[in-house]
Amino acid sequence: MSAVDDVFDAEADEAILVCLNMKKPRSFFLYAGAGSGKTRSLVEAIRTVCREQGRRLSLTGQKIGVITYTNAACDEIKQRLEFDPRVEVSTIHAFAWSLIAGYDSDIRKWLATRLLQDIGELEEAQAKSRPNSKAASDRARSIESKRRRHASLPIITRFVYSPTSDNRTRDSLNHAEVIAMTADFLSAKAGLRRLLVTRFPILLIDESQDTSRRLMDALLDVEAAYRDAFCLGLFGDMMQRIYADGKDRLAEAIPDAWAKPRKRMNHRCPTRVIALINKIRRDEDGEEQQPRSDAEPGVVRLFVVSQAIADKTAAEATIAARMAEITGDQCWADGSDSIKTLALEHSMSARRFGFERFFEPLYAVERIRTSFLQGSGAGIGLFTREILPLVSALRSKDRFAVAAVVRRTSPLLERRTLEAAGEKQVEILGNVRQACDGLLALVDAEEKPTARAVLRYVSEANLFTVPDVLLPFASADVAGADGDIDEEEGEEADQKSELGGWRLALDAPFDQIEKYDRYVRGVSQFDTHQGVKGLEFPRVMVVVSDDEARGFMFAYDKLFGAKEKSKTDLDNETAGKETTVDRTRRLFYVTCSRAEESLAVVYYAAQPAQARDAMIRQAWFDAEEIELIA
Repeated sequence: MSAVDDVFDAEADEAILVCLNMKKPRSFFLYAGAGSGKTRSLVEAIRTVCREQGRRLSLTGQKIGVITYTNAACDEIKQRLEFDPRVEVSTIHAFAWSLIAGYDSDIRKWLATRLLQDIGELEEAQAKSRPNSKAASDRARSIESKRRRHASLPIITRFVYSPTSDNRTRDSLNHAEVIAMTADFLSAKAGLRRLLVTRFPILLIDESQDTSRRLMDALLDVEAAYRDAFCLGLFGDMMQRIYADGKDRLAEAIPDAWAKPRKRMNHRCPTRVIALINKIRRDEDGEEQQPRSDAEPGVVRLFVVSQAIADKTAAEATIAARMAEITGDQCWADGSDSIKTLALEHSMSARRFGFERFFEPLYAVERIRTSFLQGSGAGIGLFTREILPLVSALRSKDRFAVAAVVRRTSPLLERRTLEAAGEKQVEILGNVRQACDGLLALVDAEEKPTARAVLRYVSEANLFTVPDVLLPFASADVAGADGDIDEEEGEEADQKSELGGWRLALDAPFDQIEKYDRYVRGVSQFDTHQGVKGLEFPRVMVVVSDDEARGFMFAYDKLFGAKEKSKTDLDNETAGKETTVDRTRRLFYVTCSRAEESLAVVYYAAQPAQARDAMIRQAWFDAEEIELIA
């Protein structure tokens, strides 16, 4: 390890410390590319502030606020700071709720307005639909559910919310509502802005490029109003923006008065990978990283494969064996556990891992896409945090685990139910056992059930509380359930609504939800872009294919120069709007920059020879680094 490399970006760290002087604060945006040690800089800066200005924090009761994107990142930073009480580390959802909790009257008004708006939109769609269609029936049930929620608002005295659970009770708020509400309240309420600045004179946001644009805009307005008393510190890299609801062109919105330190060394990747990712982002922002002086050379290869090849899994196994030959690293040949496979389009992973029918309808719903990729949301949580854990416990015959899952959330074992039963509690326990046995028999039947069948069983057995979003599908008397499906309306007009997405997704086999859950938790061979950001792996295989991505959000042929940009792309570029090429470039950068030792890019192309020639002209890869796979 080179000591000189370790302090290469010391100037950036020193600039941050100057900004964190609470007597004379200055907001900043730290550019920190892949592998630059961003989290280390954040932790060391906080430690220094606590050491030098901690007494002031203790006397005033103020804290340094730190917002991270995931619970795992939150826990890591807390541990590295040794749980210092002067620092409040939280996810964006927990932070938002800490600001608005208790504003019950304002929450009630906000929800009433939002629900009436949602009902109006549903009724408008209902008026245009065929009255006897399945979609119309689902929509009618959703309207009724929202009306019931709207009618119940006056009797709710206190709203509740948990950043880590599914928030299904009538008095609870969901994740999207809390973020949207916080942004609106910060914009409209001077008192809340003062409270934020008083409580957190320093607020640091990790992965700031992926913070909700509405909330980021509100925080930038707060900073502008309280610049002399408030430091807003943003850590991030616009090239690593993943979520669609992050603020586009955040770097351009940063005021001139802010400090803009930069960390330019990549401590993770070998020199060849760094050269590649510098070229990938050259046309985006021109930022370049420098490798450590003791960095290994590393190996990069591009394999161009015909998209018509029948067995892509076999092709990728052949490529892994070839990488073992090239690198001399036999771990490439040992199988999937030694290789991290990253498909640049989630649907590609869904097809390879076998959960496409469940995944694609919900992924297509833009309104819930971010939460869906995070595995959050009431509908998802019913399956992944209640039904799946119960099924797992039942299959392993772990009576204690079964009891723990059911006792935690099942209506069958609510305190008031048990109290009302009196001496008949044994009968209730028998009902619970019967309900559990029936669930196990259903999911393990020779004919695999659909997710809808499991949902209906859970609802009829009262095993778990069904969230509002799934209520339209929880009973067997749904109109059209016997096959009367309006294909045009079901597949087109209603497909991109949350209701339509769930209607299609629930027709998938139940076991696909288990595969989806493993994918979003990052415990499969395949991984999400969100899941790997900040992580690193010795051997990385990046798989790209326009054919498999179906032109949904990405365009690899255009990025790689094998296909001309469309007029829409060029018009968007001219207007400064995001294009499919922009999105594709960012994801390609994030995935390639995970590699610590060697990187294989597998490119499925309609015309492999032409694609190879285009990549040679583009000069991201040397000609001898590109191989055609028959």
